Amino acid sequence: MSDTRNDAPVLDLLSRMTADSLAASDLDIETLILVRIAALVAVDAPAVSYALNLEAASEAGLDAETVRGVFTAIAPIVGTARIAAATGKIVRALAAEIQLAELEVAELEFEEDDET
Repeated sequence: MSDTRNDAPVLDLLSRMTADSLAASDLDIETLILVRIAALVAVDAPAVSYALNLEAASEAGLDAETVRGVFTAIAPIVGTARIAAATGKIVRALAAEIQLAELEVAELEFEEDDET
């Protein structure tokens, strides 16, 4: 039987955990996001984690140069292999975002053509 109360319990849990960590931290949002990105590199996070956090970084006004600065700062600690892996995962995450955007545009165009 399907639980209609909660179709995505893991995503809901992650969302609550993130909201709780934001509320509990005294860091400003930009610093908090940069720390989270550094932690993603340290734990060898998957591409989807970078996608979610880079979206938040963009919304907070952080740019690619700032993220590169974080990578430069943590490279002596985490090593070049982790930096290279993180960079590759960011490229994959951005490529997936572009593909998703292209699919959304194609879907809208199809719907417009279907209406005429």
